[in-house]
Amino acid sequence: MKRLIAIVEDEAALRDNYAAAFTRDGFAVRGYANRAQALAAFGTRLPDLAIIDISLEDEPEGGFELCRQLRAMSAELPIIFLTARDSELDAVSGLRLGADDFLTKDLSLAHLSARVHALFRRVDALRQPESAEELLRRGPLTLDAERMQAQWDGQVVLLSLTEFWIVHALARHPGHVRNRQQLMDAASVVLDDNTITSHVKRIRRKFQALDPRFDALQTVYGMGYRWVE
Repeated sequence: MKRLIAIVEDEAALRDNYAAAFTRDGFAVRGYANRAQALAAFGTRLPDLAIIDISLEDEPEGGFELCRQLRAMSAELPIIFLTARDSELDAVSGLRLGADDFLTKDLSLAHLSARVHALFRRVDALRQPESAEELLRRGPLTLDAERMQAQWDGQVVLLSLTEFWIVHALARHPGHVRNRQQLMDAASVVLDDNTITSHVKRIRRKFQALDPRFDALQTVYGMGYRWVE
């Protein structure tokens, strides 16, 4: 069954251009001009990946609100912002809402396709662990790669795909420091320093909301990050 990509973009020509490119790549594609149309469709079936613009018709930040609503429906659904707005504030805002990537419309279709394929490779890699064990346990942490679910001391931590992947990559080798470049290489995706930093901060906040003493995800200044038991 083909993976379904949803494109939420109010410019019809751009929406059709992206849809044609992903159809050529072998995906099923559905396009929506505004938040209301997208939500109506998502209530029936969630896509396998959503690509969202920030400004949607009469809603200058409708994409941000749609991202919030999507995250309430699914913690692990891959979400990419694709927008003409390229400010650092917009990028950080999108990532704080739980998006997996933030891209600007000046990138090529080939680059966009590569980022989408990288996200799907990450999903496949997490759901096919190298070991026979589906569960990874590190102290109070339990990661279920098949369900894409994280628990801390028995409580579910709602992580996005990228957040889950970062925790999984670090927790597999506790105590080992991974720098930002190693994290990017392991993911087979390009993430800049600000993106990695934003995701790590968001991960910490989620764990600390359940356990104020949480300190398993440590920053090793000038080097990178590590998971400690």
